[in-house]
Amino acid sequence: MTTILEQYHARHRKSEELAQQARELFPDGVTHDTRYVTPFGITVTHAQGPRKWDIDGNEYIDYVMGHGSLLLGHAHAAVTAAVAEQVGRGTHLGGNHVLEAAWARLVVQLIPSAEKVRFTSSGTEATLLAARLARAYTERSVIIKFQEHFHGWNDYMMAGSGRGSGGIPEGTFGSMLVLPPNDISLVEKAFEENEDIAAVIVEPTGAHMGTLPVYPEFLHSLREVTSRHGAVLIFDEVVTGFRISPGGAQARLGVTPDLTTLAKILGGGLPGGGVAGRREILDMIAHQEDPQWDDVRRVAHPGTFNANPLSAAAGIAALELVATGHPNTQADQAAARIRRELNRLMARMEIPGCSYGLASLFHLRFGPPCVAHEDGVCMRPHSEIQAGMTPAISMNLKRAMLNYGVDLMGGRMGIVSATHTDAEIDRTLAAFEEGLDALRREGKV
Repeated sequence: MTTILEQYHARHRKSEELAQQARELFPDGVTHDTRYVTPFGITVTHAQGPRKWDIDGNEYIDYVMGHGSLLLGHAHAAVTAAVAEQVGRGTHLGGNHVLEAAWARLVVQLIPSAEKVRFTSSGTEATLLAARLARAYTERSVIIKFQEHFHGWNDYMMAGSGRGSGGIPEGTFGSMLVLPPNDISLVEKAFEENEDIAAVIVEPTGAHMGTLPVYPEFLHSLREVTSRHGAVLIFDEVVTGFRISPGGAQARLGVTPDLTTLAKILGGGLPGGGVAGRREILDMIAHQEDPQWDDVRRVAHPGTFNANPLSAAAGIAALELVATGHPNTQADQAAARIRRELNRLMARMEIPGCSYGLASLFHLRFGPPCVAHEDGVCMRPHSEIQAGMTPAISMNLKRAMLNYGVDLMGGRMGIVSATHTDAEIDRTLAAFEEGLDALRREGKV
């Protein structure tokens, strides 16, 4: 019987050939760290709804979904029509345009914290801007973040992210304080010992798209502590915005931050990010025609592609559909079925582990069963979760599932769209049964 790796090579010969060529052009042969797969990744040619196809002609049920940006599925008709209409009018208008205001109004309508908005080109830019706004507004320097939480790859936010920090000056992390999540006593202690804390930034569902969950009670405590100490609470909703609910994690969990960073679904699958939040904090960007303000305290924010009309067109089309609530309901129900059936499958196959997750996300890990919160949050210690899905395990699962026609995000989770129907879920579960069986035969689970 062929091994997983032998089958992978046999099914993806053209992808392997192109990957060899790509290594001459790109580091690791890829253009995003998450797309790094050993011995090589697949080359995708096109996609529609919940499915995509590679250059070898293999079809996949897709659970990467544009790294989380495609709640509506690939090539949604309303989004593609909006972009096609705008592209003929201009891809960059070099001035204000009517779409940017319509886009912002939808953000203000949906996101509880949003009184004003500033658009960026990416989530990384959004978190950088949010941090700068918080520091300027409070006139303090230190920002608290949590271990493993990823807020883009700007220098400051790489602190404690668990990713390579080469090239970042040692002093940069001096204004960042990294704490373990879910322990409010440590946050309280930090504020008591340091009067220079400007803000706390957090992924509201937890690190790695919720793989290492933040408990809802902790978020409520963060809101109280930051308010009491006059610090800015920043929710990084680049992943969770418009996905956990139409109003993001903050609407679903009932905690309103001061600033919210957004991207992914915000741009309808095109590049686009933004910071939304309290009017007086966003207005740190505004000119006052006072040299002392404009030169010293004002937060300057240029950006060639801020509120790009193509991204605005796609974002408007997507958010108008999100506002109805239907896409979230469909995606959430599909993900809930996957989690439920995966747990049944693993129990039947006598493979220890569990599937868990919030809204339209599902995570998979091996080891002790979940201790579930009422909201579907796994309450196991993060060390147990990490031990049950190491990088090696994730990579083995990624290859095995690709062999059987399913593409997982990072090899350990799935991002579900509103276009994943029972037919896709049935095929996904069948693929999991084959993939897990193959891993078990090779002693990898």
